[in-house]
Amino acid sequence: MGCSASVTTDKSVVNSTIPANSPVHPHHSQDSIMNGEKGQQRVQEQDLVQNFLLVWLDSKLDESNEDFRNSIKQLQLTVDGIEKFRDVDECLKYISSFKNQKAFLIVSGALTENVVPRVHGMSQIHAVYIFCRKKSKYEQWETKEWPKVRGIFTEIDSICASVQQSARECDDDTVGITGELESSFMYTTFFKEIVLEIDFDEKKTIPELADYACQQKVYANNKKELELINEFAQKYHGNINNNPVRWYTAECFTYKMLNKALGNLDVNTLLKTGFFMRDLHQNIQQLHDEQLNGKDKPFPSIVYRGQTMTQQDFEIKIQQDKLMSYNNFLSTSEERYVAADFIRRKLRSDNTKIGVLFIITIDPSIKSVPYARIAKFSKFPDEKEILLSTHTIFRIQQIKEIQEKEMKIWQVKLTLTSDGVDEQLSALTKQIRMEITGTDWQRMGLLLWKMGENDKAEQVFTMLLEQAPDDDNNKAYCYHHLGLMKENQKPYNVAIDFYEKSLAIFEKTLPPNHLKLATSYNNIGATYNNMGDYSKALEFYEKALKIGEKALPSNHPDLALSYNNVATAYHNMRDYSKALEFYEKSLKIREKDLPPNHPDLAISYNDIGSLYQHMGDYSKSLEFREKSLKIREKALPSNHPLLATSYNDIGSVYRDMGDRSESLEFYEKELKIREKALKIREKTLSPNHPDLAMSYNNIAGVYDDMGDYSKALEFYEKLLKIREKALPPNHPDLANSYNNIGMVYSHMGEYSKALSSYERSLEIRKIALPPNHPDLAVSYNKIGGVYCDMDEYSKALQYYEKAKEI
Repeated sequence: MGCSASVTTDKSVVNSTIPANSPVHPHHSQDSIMNGEKGQQRVQEQDLVQNFLLVWLDSKLDESNEDFRNSIKQLQLTVDGIEKFRDVDECLKYISSFKNQKAFLIVSGALTENVVPRVHGMSQIHAVYIFCRKKSKYEQWETKEWPKVRGIFTEIDSICASVQQSARECDDDTVGITGELESSFMYTTFFKEIVLEIDFDEKKTIPELADYACQQKVYANNKKELELINEFAQKYHGNINNNPVRWYTAECFTYKMLNKALGNLDVNTLLKTGFFMRDLHQNIQQLHDEQLNGKDKPFPSIVYRGQTMTQQDFEIKIQQDKLMSYNNFLSTSEERYVAADFIRRKLRSDNTKIGVLFIITIDPSIKSVPYARIAKFSKFPDEKEILLSTHTIFRIQQIKEIQEKEMKIWQVKLTLTSDGVDEQLSALTKQIRMEITGTDWQRMGLLLWKMGENDKAEQVFTMLLEQAPDDDNNKAYCYHHLGLMKENQKPYNVAIDFYEKSLAIFEKTLPPNHLKLATSYNNIGATYNNMGDYSKALEFYEKALKIGEKALPSNHPDLALSYNNVATAYHNMRDYSKALEFYEKSLKIREKDLPPNHPDLAISYNDIGSLYQHMGDYSKSLEFREKSLKIREKALPSNHPLLATSYNDIGSVYRDMGDRSESLEFYEKELKIREKALKIREKTLSPNHPDLAMSYNNIAGVYDDMGDYSKALEFYEKLLKIREKALPPNHPDLANSYNNIGMVYSHMGEYSKALSSYERSLEIRKIALPPNHPDLAVSYNKIGGVYCDMDEYSKALQYYEKAKEI
């Protein structure tokens, strides 16, 4: 990591025209699993649809009993998934494995005294329902001391009503606040724009969504929900007779899947529900226009929303005169008491949070986000709901703590606005909108790639390829972008294969100086650069530059990219003067042509910073690295991997300067992002997925830089375990793993173990790499270093000389 790594390169994208297509293939859910360890699979699977699960705990549970089976059927009319347990410890272990879901726990009266004190403090528990024959025996649990206990119940009907209310509270938790109106809002706005433009084929998309919903395990035994899904497939026909709003307010699978997907940016589900999102937005717009111009009572100037938040989120996201936004469809009420009652119920189930009453001033003249009265379509008309479409922006006007009957809560006054995006962000938005061109699905893939969502972008391009396999233009476009995805995932040979397939089509169908050829040459060069074949990389970069200099004006951004890539090759070949010459040519164009917070400027600053670091000019290096970080913090989503890279790079400069405390500060910032990415990947990916391996590698590298060698070794060994299962025995990535493990053992002073790992790495590299590959020189140097540390200088010299020959 850090200074010792080679320099990576910019990537190009190709724009071409192909027809819009329907979404990716449905997800196939797994069988129901009802025990602790495997139960976590069930949680992940159901996470596609809902963020809560009903758990029934009863030591005398008898599934053959007719009353019990009838109770389950009644509950399934209210909640999608139910898990049943007889053993207390097994049940609690299962619930404790939840990461993003809440549990509604039905517990038998006989187990109450044992279970309630143990579960009440668990963050995964949202509500507890005590189910018994004699209510008076358990009334002591229905007190303020146990606020998560929703009641003592003797009939299943009353539990169903209470569970339904809890489910609505949990569904509302999918609506999250964005406190800073910067890059994340910009990217999700692009997502909305693209979805609204897609011309969905309802003959395909409606049955596909219905099939997708049916295949979710949570609906497998839910007769009512399956009937609704079938009804939707038969009767739903776009924005006719307020169809979308009616289906949204029914709070069935459409409402649950759309809100969950918007909250988590779950692309697979969003692609399935995208047509419904578009229809719902258009339906709200239609109702807004009718209600604004009709004879009904005018829109209220103020609406209310109740929400609970952690203290930390409140302090970060709610700041006087700042902007805040919601990415989801937003539910509000004309009545203050509705919002206050919602807060009261939420705090009762989780008193670790604070209540926030939003008082929102709305102006019908603001056209950016439509909203409408939907009470007449709702299951709860007394709530007088006004539904706002997605991507609302508010200005925070006032924040104060108030007493609301028995509650102390925060009152926050908001004003709906359409302005507020700062000048630099506006310029960046325009620039990136220009870069995300093509058909709607092509734009979707490019957007996801720019957001750092490589897996999701790959889904889109694979889908496009499968849907038009005989269209050369489409094939070239998709092969090219799949090459980009694979290059980011680091199976470079697969990336080269995709790039060459794309290039073969372009060379056959385009004139020799076409810019798409230059794009292909650039990206093939970038892959060879990442493989360590710098002369081959330079060959392709110069081909691209030759085309660009003929076909483009002298200040074109694509020329800047070519100059930067040529500089990168020279940099890695240690021709620093040539590298600086081309880096500066690239930077000159970018500073003139791009907005000051464009991510490509960050690349230029970072690469020049890396060059100065290799030249030993640490103050200059730090200057450029910090310029790069400043842009990335403004222009990229907060969990983007390039932010982690910037923190690592700055940490490595401070390390080289001997400033350990500053170095550690930046490594810890990097670690925070890397660990966040790991948590997401561990939750959503198979145990041997290459992206999980990438996370382990990144985190191990940070711990190594921080001097926490035991932690570094732990993650490097996790990585090795995946690679040994997934890769052939002589794959270069296996050599890298053994090399890194050897490096950690060397740092720990365990030289015999270090030597063993280094020798295993060298053995693989001799088979997998050409004889002059720089990684072979690294291996010889490392082994020489260990022999030096072991005072075996003659052996050390032998290996140093072999390294020098390369």
